[in-house]
Amino acid sequence: MSWLEKVSWTEDGLVPVIAQEVGSLKILMFAWMNREALQLTAETGQAVYWSRSRNRLWHKGEESGHVQKVHEIRLDCDEDVVLITVEQVGGIACHTGRHNCFFQKLENNDWVIDQPVIKNPEDIYHHE
Repeated sequence: MSWLEKVSWTEDGLVPVIAQEVGSLKILMFAWMNREALQLTAETGQAVYWSRSRNRLWHKGEESGHVQKVHEIRLDCDEDVVLITVEQVGGIACHTGRHNCFFQKLENNDWVIDQPVIKNPEDIYHHE
């Protein structure tokens, strides 16, 4: 049995993935992988996700250059969530130009942004 067979995939053939920064252990982002994305991640040592909005494979950093170098891949006890420990190249994991995607914190019944933009997204993504 292939190691990919052990993963409990959703009906859509996806598995939720948490990207955690090696060293700091901060949660950088949440995304999805299909079978091919997980296999490519394991083979290449760089995070490859399944973009539901684009309906295609998404090599993290393909546009921004902010790739994720994978140190470890883990499967949870229910075999339905993957945790990858990564080195975040450039220190920016979020498309908003922040270190991670969890920059909104609930305070007094309101979402407050508590992390600065490291780099303006317009300077990261050059759409012509």
